[in-house]
Amino acid sequence: MDQLFKLSNFSKIAPYAQLFRQGLLVTVLLSLFTVVIGFCLALILALMRMSNFRPLRFLGIDKDGHQREGGALLAISKFNPLDFLATAYVEILRSTPVIVQIFIIYFGVFSMIELPNFQLFGFIKFNRFFPGVVALGMNSGAYLCEIIRAGIQSIDGGQTEAARSLGLSQTQNLRHIILPQALKNILPAIANEFVVIIKESAITYTIGVQDIMSAVNAVKGATFVIIEPLLVATAIYFCLCFPTSKLIAYFERRMSHGDKR
Repeated sequence: MDQLFKLSNFSKIAPYAQLFRQGLLVTVLLSLFTVVIGFCLALILALMRMSNFRPLRFLGIDKDGHQREGGALLAISKFNPLDFLATAYVEILRSTPVIVQIFIIYFGVFSMIELPNFQLFGFIKFNRFFPGVVALGMNSGAYLCEIIRAGIQSIDGGQTEAARSLGLSQTQNLRHIILPQALKNILPAIANEFVVIIKESAITYTIGVQDIMSAVNAVKGATFVIIEPLLVATAIYFCLCFPTSKLIAYFERRMSHGDKR
């Protein structure tokens, strides 16, 4: 294995440029699908955490119909199972390594589910790509949940009261008034999450997803050269992340100008 940097080694990896192009496409698709899945999951989790679903509320009322002032029954009456499940999900996924989650999803969950064995675009193995998207999407959803929840809670509560006075239901209020404003506030954070996912997606090569790092591994095995393929991968990730982050910053400034009075 040649571990010394040599310019001449780039000529050895040039014939494998197609692998890096394919890896670039896989990485972009992986990131896009992950953000979509993560956002949908995060929205559900955020609404669960903000819900007021207390099925044991009646335990907080004594036999005379008065609210209990304390005790175990009052504490049980305040238990919200939706909030508990969403909070547990978020804390567990935010407190464990991504690679462990990917292995559990791929070797655990999808070992019991037979996925169709076909190739997207002629080279992306669906039975490896899909578990990678699911694992990253679940992880991203845990982080986006807090972003979305903070965005919703940042909206003035007076707007909800105004919506109720106009006869709008809670669902209509959330869909037409709260979410559009919240999304405007959290859009830069969601876009930044996309940049983070581009970099984190490199870990999926461990389950056989043909991303950029998979191309590096294939070139290393064929040419016994390691430094130069890593430098190529670094350049590709930089060309993906740096312009994207600058574009996000530009739109963030444009959106902040619109908020000034």
